Amino acid sequence: MSVNQKKENLHKLLFAQQRAVREGKDANQTLNSPYRNQCHYSLQASIMDNPEENAIELHGDEEIIEVIDLNDSEPGPDDLADHLGDVDFEDLGNPEDDNEGWETEDEMEAEAAQDDSELTFSKHTGSVFCVSLDPATNSLAVTGGEDDKAYVWRVSDGEVLLECTGHKDSVTCAMFSHDSSLVASGDMSGLIKVWKVETKEEIWSFEVGDLEWLEWHPCAPVLLAGTNDGNVWMWKIPAGDCKTFESPACQATSGKVLPDGKRAVVGYEDGTVRVWDLKHGNAVHVIKGQDGHQGALTCLACNKDGSLVLTGSVDGCAKLINTTTGKVVGVFTVEGGKAKGSKDEEESNSVESVGFCNILPLIAVAYLDGTLAIFDLSTQVLRHRCQHEAGIVHLQWEESSSVVSTCSLDGALRLWDARSGSLLSEYRGHTAEILDFTFNREASLAVTASGDNQAKVFCLQRPDR
Repeated sequence: MSVNQKKENLHKLLFAQQRAVREGKDANQTLNSPYRNQCHYSLQASIMDNPEENAIELHGDEEIIEVIDLNDSEPGPDDLADHLGDVDFEDLGNPEDDNEGWETEDEMEAEAAQDDSELTFSKHTGSVFCVSLDPATNSLAVTGGEDDKAYVWRVSDGEVLLECTGHKDSVTCAMFSHDSSLVASGDMSGLIKVWKVETKEEIWSFEVGDLEWLEWHPCAPVLLAGTNDGNVWMWKIPAGDCKTFESPACQATSGKVLPDGKRAVVGYEDGTVRVWDLKHGNAVHVIKGQDGHQGALTCLACNKDGSLVLTGSVDGCAKLINTTTGKVVGVFTVEGGKAKGSKDEEESNSVESVGFCNILPLIAVAYLDGTLAIFDLSTQVLRHRCQHEAGIVHLQWEESSSVVSTCSLDGALRLWDARSGSLLSEYRGHTAEILDFTFNREASLAVTASGDNQAKVFCLQRPDR
C-alpha cells in the first residue's frame, strides 16, 4: 500500500470515528460491524497540494474535532530505522501467526469454487425454494422456484421429465403423492395444480387464498393445504371433493398429517396448535394461551407413531405435545434467547426446524442464530449444541441412524452425529443460501435447493457406511 493510500485510509478512519462520537455511538463498534451497520465513508475534507494553502474544506455540518500535525515530508529510510531501533525482532514470532483465523484471498476463492456435488440441475431461472424426492423409488426429484415453475427430473442425470407451468407466482410447495404417481405444485398466490407423472398431464387445479403449506395424505390421494386466512383445505384427487377446517382469522402457518391418516396437526400465527379429526372435521384438541406458543408457529414434526408432536415458534421455544391428550409434556429452549444481529431486545431466537430421531430418544431443534440443539427426550436435558456459521433453514434425521443433517444460510449441507455432537461431514457447492433439502431412504444421496437458482445432488460418504 502506498503512503498516499495510507494517508487516505487514516483520514477516513478519523472522520468515521469523529462522526460516531458526535452521534453518541461507540466509534469502535461502528467500525467493527461491517455486516450489521455498513458505513460508507466519503472524505469531505481535502488537503491542497500547495503547502501554503494547506486548509481543510468543510461541507454541511462538519466540524473539526482534532487536528493532527502531519510532517510535510514523507519519512525516509533513516527515520524508519530510528523508530525500529528498539524493536526486538526475535520476540516478533512468526508473522504468519498474525493471519491465524483469517482466510487469504486464495483460500476464499478456493472455497467459492468448491463444489462437492455430483450433479447440478440448473433449469430454474430464479431461486429454488423447495425439493422433494418420489417416495416409491427415490429416483425422481421435483423442485419449485421463483420462476413460477416446478420441474420433475431424474436425479441420476438431471433429465427433465415434466415441466409444471401455468402458475401465477413463485412455486413454494412441490411434492409427490404417497405412491409417486402424482405431483402437487402450489404457488404463493394460492394456485394449486396436480399432475400425473406417467402421462405428464395436469389433472386438477384449485385456487385458494395465499398459500402457506401443502401436504399429501400419507396413504391416500388426498391433498391438504393451509392458507393465509387461517383455513385448512382437504381435497380428494382428482375428483375434487372438498372439506374445509375453519379457525379464527390468522394464518395457518404449518401443518402435518399424522401417520394414522385420521388426524392432522396445524399451527397458527397466534401461537395456537390444533389437532383436527379429518373425518368429522372438528378440532379434538386446541392448545392455546400459556400452553400454546407466544408467537407464530414456524414448524412442526411428529414421531414415528404420531403419539407426539414437536412444534417450533418465533418465540424461541419448542414444545412437545401428546396428540392423544392434547397436553404439553415438554418445553425446550436454549440459553441466549436472541438471534444474532437482533436489534430488538424483545426479538427472540426463532426456531426454524424440528425433528425426532427414530432410533434413540433424541430430538433436534434448529435456530435462526445457527444453533442446532440436541435434547434427550426422556430427561428433556440439552445434550449438545452444534454451532453453524449462519442461520439454519431446515434439519432432517436419517431414518435408521442417529445422524441429523442441516442446511443453512451459508450455503453448506452438514451431517452431525447426535450422540457426540460432532460434525461428520460438510458439503459445499452452492453460491447462495440453501433453502431446502431432502435425502433418500439410505441417506446416501441428498438433493438441495438454493437461492443461486440451482438444485444439486450430493453423494453422502461416511466412514461407517
